[in-house]
Amino acid sequence: MSASNYHFDGVSLVITHYNRSSSLECLLNTFKKLQCSFEEVIVSDDGSRPEHLSKVQELQKQFLFTLLTTPVNKGLGHNNNVSQDAVKTEYTLYVQEDFVPRPIFPALFEKSMKIMRSQPDIDIIRYYSYFSYPYLKPFDEDFSLLDFHPEFWYANHRKFYFYSDHPHVRRSNFFSKFGRYLEGIKGDTTEYRMSLSFVQKKAKGLFYTKFNEVFDQQNTDAEPSTMQNERPEWKLSKNLIVRFLRFLYLVYKYTKWSLEYVFVPKRP
Repeated sequence: MSASNYHFDGVSLVITHYNRSSSLECLLNTFKKLQCSFEEVIVSDDGSRPEHLSKVQELQKQFLFTLLTTPVNKGLGHNNNVSQDAVKTEYTLYVQEDFVPRPIFPALFEKSMKIMRSQPDIDIIRYYSYFSYPYLKPFDEDFSLLDFHPEFWYANHRKFYFYSDHPHVRRSNFFSKFGRYLEGIKGDTTEYRMSLSFVQKKAKGLFYTKFNEVFDQQNTDAEPSTMQNERPEWKLSKNLIVRFLRFLYLVYKYTKWSLEYVFVPKRP
C-alpha cells in the first residue's frame, strides 16, 4: 500500500441515506479524492423522495456500490439493521451520508485496523462526537479508552453515550454481542438503547481524542440534518429559563438511565 493509495480489505463502508443525495455524492467523492477504497460499499436508502432516489441510482452507476432500498421510510433502526445484515466482511465502517472525511482519515483508519486486528477485545473505534466522552483512559497518542463507570456518583449523563451513530468502525458480528437496533422508535432513542446494550455488555471501545479533526458534518440549507428535525425546539433553545428547566430534565434523565442500566434486561 502506497502512501497515497489506501485500500482496506475486510472492511465494508456502510452509508445510511435519507433525502440527502448531494451530501452522499460529496461523501463518496471525498473518499475517492483521498484514494481510499474498501472491499465493499453499501448505501442503504430509507425511503427517500423520488428525486433523491433517482440521483442515488445514478451515483450507483458511477461508484458501483450495493444499493438497498425500501418503498417507505422505516426509521433509523430498520435502516441500520438491513444495512448491517448485508455486510459480508469482518469489519464495518459506519458513516451517515452528511459526514465528510478529512485528509487525516486514511492513515488514521489504517492504524485503527491494525488495532482492531491485534486486539480482538476492542468492539468499536469512534472518530467523531459533539463532545468528549466524560471518562477516558489514555491508550496511545491518538486514542483513549472509553471508561464507563456505572456508579451513580459518576453523575455525567453523557457516560451513557458509549456507542454513537457518528462515524465509527466496529466488528461486523456486533449484533451477536449487543443485539439488533430497536425499530419503530425515534432515532435518538434507537441510538441510546444500543448504547445501553454496549455498557450493559461491558463493551470495550476507543475514542479519537481530537474528535473534531477526522470528519466534518455538513448540514446545508438545502439538505439539513434529519436528526435535528426530530429534536424538539426546547432542547435547542438558549433561553435562560428553558436552560434551567433543561438542567432539571437532565437530572431526571440521568436518574432514569441509571435505573435502566440496572433493571432493563440485557439483550439476549
